[in-house]
Amino acid sequence: MIDIYDLKKEYTEEDIPTQALRGVTFSIDKGEFVSVMGPSGSGKSTLLHIMSFLDRPTGGSYKFQGKSIDEMTDQELARVRNKDMGFVFQSFNLLSRLTVYDNVEIPLLYSDIPPKKRQTLVEEAVRSVGLEEKLYQEAGRLSGGQKQRVAIARALVTDPNVIFADEPTGNLDSQSGLQIMEILKSLNDKGRTVVLVTHETQTAEFANRVIRIKDGMVESDKFITANNINRKNFK
Repeated sequence: MIDIYDLKKEYTEEDIPTQALRGVTFSIDKGEFVSVMGPSGSGKSTLLHIMSFLDRPTGGSYKFQGKSIDEMTDQELARVRNKDMGFVFQSFNLLSRLTVYDNVEIPLLYSDIPPKKRQTLVEEAVRSVGLEEKLYQEAGRLSGGQKQRVAIARALVTDPNVIFADEPTGNLDSQSGLQIMEILKSLNDKGRTVVLVTHETQTAEFANRVIRIKDGMVESDKFITANNINRKNFK
């Protein structure tokens, strides 16, 4: 699904170049649950932005579902991003004055899906994260854990091929964070591809594979044969 080879990203500020990525290479197959780990400034967020079509590399290659990002226009990237990718962010990115229903429906408004079908998809997505009783409550009145579950429902509503989760437990208490990771794990168990960016070891251990990034390069890439998740002392 994701094929990255010798990926590079350089930023220039005040004529001073900074290498955020220095030749990253790896592939992710459909159905994997992969954690990308690294300290602040390691390049993991830059890598996520490129993988999720929010940015373009300055070198190397990136193929998503067999097609090179270089062959796609900005309009094509936006279309693929909306259809095939779901996103869960640390800060939730919900519109607080809109209801749960309205927030989850947003990605569908850019499609040609009729209103009745949209309603069914929204209700199914919200039910999948256990918040059907909050369907018409304002998002701003929810707890942090509930907001992140709404964000997951929004990510699921377009039935994407991959979910990108950027520090999804970073603003949550340990119990809420555990619930979010259990949901992501359950989605992966059902065949959904999940790519998680985190700096937390216990969060990363929910994945089946951990890619460690340091100084813009892959430091290690290891498969986890058994998930020894310490749920009791999560985070």
